[in-house]
Amino acid sequence: MHGITSPARPVKVLLMLSSLHGGGAERVAVHLLNQLDPGRFDVRMGLLRKAGPYLDHIEDLDRVMVAPDGETHFNYDGPNSAQYAPGKLIGSAVRAPLAFRRMVRETRPDVAMSFLKGTNLLAWLALMGMGKERPRWVAREGNNVLAVVEEEAPNPFIKRVSLGLTRKAYARADAVLANSTDMAEGLVGDLGLDPAKMRMINNPIDLAAIAAARDEPIPGAPNRPYVLCAGRLEYQKAHEVLIRSFAASGIWRTHALVILGKGSRLNQLHRLAAQLGVGEYVRFIGFVANPYAWMARADLFVLPSRWEGFPTVAAEALACGAPLLLSDCSFGPRDVIEPGVSGELVPVDDEIALSAAMAQLIADPERRARMRTAGLKRVRRFAIETMVSHYADLFEEMALVPAR
Repeated sequence: MHGITSPARPVKVLLMLSSLHGGGAERVAVHLLNQLDPGRFDVRMGLLRKAGPYLDHIEDLDRVMVAPDGETHFNYDGPNSAQYAPGKLIGSAVRAPLAFRRMVRETRPDVAMSFLKGTNLLAWLALMGMGKERPRWVAREGNNVLAVVEEEAPNPFIKRVSLGLTRKAYARADAVLANSTDMAEGLVGDLGLDPAKMRMINNPIDLAAIAAARDEPIPGAPNRPYVLCAGRLEYQKAHEVLIRSFAASGIWRTHALVILGKGSRLNQLHRLAAQLGVGEYVRFIGFVANPYAWMARADLFVLPSRWEGFPTVAAEALACGAPLLLSDCSFGPRDVIEPGVSGELVPVDDEIALSAAMAQLIADPERRARMRTAGLKRVRRFAIETMVSHYADLFEEMALVPAR
């Protein structure tokens, strides 16, 4: 910020999310609420619905605003495709922007940042026509937009409409923030965005908190070594590919497969494991408050996602000393690891390659030990202090430039 002085008062920031269900985006928002310097920033959070496990991580709930009747109108949990039910669309298109607009008028932020495509669209509608009341707006994207639209849209017409609205909304943002290098490049090409608007900040990893939690006991652990996966039980995460690869690899003879997370595909995945004859070796644990203790004891952490933005859970596993095996999806795995050094990559949806890589890594403890050492070194670049500092710079940059 050459030649620009910081404002005399703290920069007022409003973080806008649908709820605190989910993963990386919600954790980033909570980190920013808790850790941005109160001498430089007055940070508030606006939620459509007061729900989600990360509420318990907020240090000052007085800084959180919630839309009235949020539980009734804004219950958006579940598969993305469910958002196209008529009742959901009406709630999204009418009530949600009004709720966010009230929050903006109440807090009068210098900068508003919304998280993920759905909330970014609502924020666009909320800020439309506000004139001089409109704050600078950062649309933060944490996922592969084209893949999300492809999955959630029930037909080609809705897909075209959704993608068109997304292009319009992101074009109106003062900055579009991606959380991985290849996502930033992809958004420019996929949505036709102005490259000058793009920013990139990887998700922050709280290394100190992870170090404090990873040695805690884990009730319900299997009585044998295990391979670990963590993520919502939805199509994006490709758990069925992992289970088939686990069965084909033969490592079930010595190892269990532990899967952390909840989702709509639980029963389907249970049946698949049973059909493949490995049901007794696959453990579905559900959501756990401390996944780090599981990660620290895993012989291998596997994430076979079909797409990501920045796979925070993989970086957290790296911080726990787990060797990583990831799908080479768009986007983010190549930001998390250096392939062949701090982790390994296999093609998306390639059960043969995943099965072979799992078997090879489990059979080679020395290789896994080298990966563990390299991973602990690499993950330092994502330290929360560094990433929060990048967000602070972004908010001050935005606050000191007139809104569009």
